[in-house]
Amino acid sequence: MSKTICVIGAFDTKGEDHAFLRQEILKLGCHVLTVNIGVLGTTRLFPVDFEADAVLKAAGSDLGGIRSQGDKGAAMKAFDQAAPGLVRQLYEQGKFDGIIGMGGSGGSAIIASAMRSIPIGVPKVLVSTVASADVSFYVRGKDITIIPSIVDVAGLNRISRLIYARAAGAICGMVQNEPPKVREDRPIITASMFGNTTDCVNASVKALSDKGFEVLVFHATGAGGRAMETLAADGLVEGVLDITTTEWADELCQGVFSAGPERLDAPGQQGIPHLIVPGCVDMANFGAPSTVPDKFRQAKRLLYEWNPSVTLMRTNVDENRQMGEIFAKKANAATGPVAFLIPLRGVSMLDGDGQPFCDREADRAMFDAIRANVKPGIPIVEVDLNINEPAFAAKAVEMMLELMSQRKK
Repeated sequence: MSKTICVIGAFDTKGEDHAFLRQEILKLGCHVLTVNIGVLGTTRLFPVDFEADAVLKAAGSDLGGIRSQGDKGAAMKAFDQAAPGLVRQLYEQGKFDGIIGMGGSGGSAIIASAMRSIPIGVPKVLVSTVASADVSFYVRGKDITIIPSIVDVAGLNRISRLIYARAAGAICGMVQNEPPKVREDRPIITASMFGNTTDCVNASVKALSDKGFEVLVFHATGAGGRAMETLAADGLVEGVLDITTTEWADELCQGVFSAGPERLDAPGQQGIPHLIVPGCVDMANFGAPSTVPDKFRQAKRLLYEWNPSVTLMRTNVDENRQMGEIFAKKANAATGPVAFLIPLRGVSMLDGDGQPFCDREADRAMFDAIRANVKPGIPIVEVDLNINEPAFAAKAVEMMLELMSQRKK
């Protein structure tokens, strides 16, 4: 049975580009469903299944009203809010099997927003002028494949034809290649990990796997934290073992591994059991030593060259206190079982006794802030262990299972 590809883009200004893309997809044996997000009009080069007014109506907006404002920013915002709803609805109705779009920075933002509304595993390809830059804003934890457009998406030429043809081949190949069937009877737990918490997470994964769980491990590099939050937001997991919450250190210190201010939100919003551990909150991450911001170098902050591409900065008392307050606020908002497990002998390998980042005053600032701000009834368990000791991992597994048991009850 032929697969259907949803082609989404601004057909008013980029109709020629999408007409070529559509024809390449049809040539490869797939059907096409077209969605226009162009505020100025449409195209006569191919049939459009859902025009811009239909996209906006799905969110209660009006195309005429948007046009009358003459404000491009307002128009982009309206489509960014409306496109995900229509695309999600079309997918849930079984109208398409994969989605592809092309655009510049603004169009890419709208297209990516629509793509993020559909589940992980559904093929998503975005041909974009921004692909060579930091695309974390566009991906945000979803499996969007981004292809550099090389030239602007602004008409056909010998380069754009080549890129569009390959992009058509990519999306058609994705939808035709079905993943292998596996038994999906094991409940899923997600876990966050960093190099400095590897021993703890590995031991926890083995123990939980032995008890019949499938544990998905996410590297806490910003993208990993966002992906883990996305799975929780989609309701695909049974529990979140948040051993490594270091991305909040990067959020506060403008490090390179921030997962955004939404980190720690999704499990609580979905009522998913959530064990929060202040893992690796002793460090913010930067690139090579020369990339550490001047304000930190001038303040003579403690730096550790983890490798030639990663420089770690020890967080201080004030930063740890702020993180403790934030973590407590996140836990207080949870609608499901949540608890804290605190390692008093160090939150990372580098924070162990006698290690370069050992700073018990900074650690206590965070722990005290959690205790002072968390609401009654949320467990806070402190153990006189380093985070990577086997007994700590055993306690984390015990508490994770207890939280999941509470949800079932």
